Amino acid sequence: MDMSRRTVIAGAAAAGVTAALSGTAHATGGIKPVKELFGRLADGTEVYRWSLENGGTRMKVLSYGGIVQSLELPDRRGRYANVSLGFGTIEDYVSSSPYFGALIGRYGNRIDRGRFTLDGTTYQLSVNDGDHSLHGGAQGFDKRVWDVQPFRRGSDVGLRLRHTSADGEMGYPGTLKAEVTYTLTRSGDWRIDYEATTDKPTVCNLTSHVYFNLAGEGSGTVYDHELSIAASRYTPVDAGLIPTGELAKVAGTPFDFRRTKTVGEDIRDAHQQLLYGKGIDHNWVLDKGITARPEHVATLRDPRSGRTMKIATTEPGLQFYSGNFLDGTLVGSGGRIYRQGDALCLETQHFPDSPNQPSFPSTVLRPGQTYRSTTVHSFGA
Repeated sequence: MDMSRRTVIAGAAAAGVTAALSGTAHATGGIKPVKELFGRLADGTEVYRWSLENGGTRMKVLSYGGIVQSLELPDRRGRYANVSLGFGTIEDYVSSSPYFGALIGRYGNRIDRGRFTLDGTTYQLSVNDGDHSLHGGAQGFDKRVWDVQPFRRGSDVGLRLRHTSADGEMGYPGTLKAEVTYTLTRSGDWRIDYEATTDKPTVCNLTSHVYFNLAGEGSGTVYDHELSIAASRYTPVDAGLIPTGELAKVAGTPFDFRRTKTVGEDIRDAHQQLLYGKGIDHNWVLDKGITARPEHVATLRDPRSGRTMKIATTEPGLQFYSGNFLDGTLVGSGGRIYRQGDALCLETQHFPDSPNQPSFPSTVLRPGQTYRSTTVHSFGA
């Protein structure tokens, strides 16, 4: 499939706001986003935090990496908790973050050996994950300071984030102009719309990397969360977590989430794919494929709090990562240590290593075309 023709709706999770935001959402729409200084980078660049609220969802977003620093949701009794992992200082995000809450680009997920060939030219990318390139390289979109503009449109509120990636940045060809819109709707949904254009042929695959724990960050593992994914196949990987090219059936494997089951039900099975990933770190091939409008693909529920999250997307893939590499060395925003399985990521995307896999949906973007993707996260309790 030619990704130049795709339209993707990217939505992720609703994000959290702190006490700096006073008041509550009201019938005519959410509160206008509030801006405050969060910190400074080593070179003096100021990093701002934006707080927004609508429909019962509260969210805090940093200009650094477009990071969702906090996402607060009520439980079945109306009690709020931050359900996204993150840090309390900019220094921790710069030095230690495993992509907590960040925008990912130019290319979400892994590219084999950090290399691909397009129109007869081979490009060598930044290698930052063993022999491979991960999430755009060592200085991907997650480490860039984005231009952020707040908006209020009818009953919706949100942020419009922009970044221009120079030709050759992290080895990618073409000047890529990216715009990502975070919208909190009147019903409390968090919608992400991605757009990008280029002046040279390139590849593009943007996503969001929020770590979710619907019981609240720092509360323990998500192994009792209940999950369903509308996918009959997934992409097996080799020891370096690079897809083999096979679209394997989930039936009879730990990767079968077509019926709702707990995250931890099969996660300790002696399956070679789980050994490679130290748990789940795989791409699901969504049954719906690429769609012009977002369609429901996954539901996550925490039985303790009653919080639920439904994901709809236009993308053909969903990367499910079960927090395998959280090793107890990071202290989160709530002052608690993060350990293996304390959160999970559900990243809507095109498939990993697509530039080297001709049978996968294409991620090529050419001049005159516009990359578009949308994902919507809907919350309840």
